[in-house]
Parts: sequence; structure tokens; C-alpha cells
Amino acid sequence: MNILLIEDNPAIIKGLKYAFSRTTYTFINKTNVGDSIIYLETNRPDLIILDITLPDGNGFDLYKEKIKLLNIPTIFLTAKDEEDDIVNGLNIGAEDYITKPFSTKELLARINKILMRFQKKNIINVLDISFDIDKLILYKNNEKIELTSLELKLVNLLFTNINKVVTRNAILDKIWEWTGNDVDDHTITVYFKRIREKIGTNIIVTIKGIGYRIDEK
Repeated sequence: MNILLIEDNPAIIKGLKYAFSRTTYTFINKTNVGDSIIYLETNRPDLIILDITLPDGNGFDLYKEKIKLLNIPTIFLTAKDEEDDIVNGLNIGAEDYITKPFSTKELLARINKILMRFQKKNIINVLDISFDIDKLILYKNNEKIELTSLELKLVNLLFTNINKVVTRNAILDKIWEWTGNDVDDHTITVYFKRIREKIGTNIIVTIKGIGYRIDEK
């Protein structure tokens, strides 16, 4: 998982870079609003740690105008231990708020908690594939994969039953429910062949004679 720190303080950057090197997270740092916007045009980190005071702008504005639209969980980071700032940050949609100086252990604990809650609620990641259950959007390396309505429903069926086999009979019943069409086993095989070709990553496991499954890896 990728964590983006938007902060220009060298000491904080160095300390967090070391702390994250001891975790499974990938640490990325940007030091100003402009570079952060450019980065977010083509990248989608799993969480952002955002300083309120930046050299070329305000963290609140960056969040409202860019980050919030991307639905990326964000922790505001600031030296201002003021009630109005805390209320403002939380009211505009931040997941959390921490003031400087802070414990890296505490920050990591908050990150872990937020990501567990956020991903359980919204996004499932398997290898380079992400599925947004709320938005019903499938991504490969943060790029949207175009699927037909039925293909998307089949993908959703597997992701909402992650680590469990969805039987061919259950899939046949669902296709009938969704379309009113009475299809056979061969048609299911064709559907999943097309889905696999579009995904380009082998995440759908065939359980011969039984059904299909996607496993968290």
C-alpha cells in the first residue's frame, strides 16, 4: 500500500521515511501543493498525510479541491493545536487529525486503523487490481477497466464473496435474475474468459466443476 506524505519539513520527512521503511507500506513524499496535484493526476495512494501549511498553498484547500474528489482517506498534520483547525479538518471530511510533535508509533497505529476500516468499507485490493465496491469500479494499477454491465456484476459477485467459491449454479441464478436470460455453463465460461482478458491479471481462480473464486493475496 502507498502512503503519500505532503510535508516540507525535512526532519519530519526523514523520520517518517525511516519509520515507513520498517513497515510494508510504500512511502512517497511531496513537499508542496503543485507537485502533489501533478502526482495525483496519475497516481492514487491508499492514504495521504497532509500538512495544513505548505510553501505554495493551504492543505485544507488542496484537500477540498483535489483529494476529497478522489475519495482518498486523509490525516491532517499541523503544528496548530487549535480547536477551530481540528473542527475544520474533520468537518470537510478528513479521517483524522494529528498535531506536531507526534509519535510515529501513534501515527502508524492511526493509519492501520483507518486503512482497515476504509478498505473494508470501500476497496478490495488483489495484486495490481482494485475493486471499489461502493462505486462498482474496477482498476488495474489505478487505471479504470471498462466492463459491460453484466461483466461488472459478475466481478462484483466474486469480490463481495472474496476468498469464497461462487458456484456455477449460483452464477446461473444471478444471470437469470439480472437479465431474464436462461444461459448455460458454456456461456459462463465465455463471460469469464472475456473478463480475464480485460483484467489482464490472473486473479480469478477456476474451481473445476464447481465455480469461481478471487483470493486476497
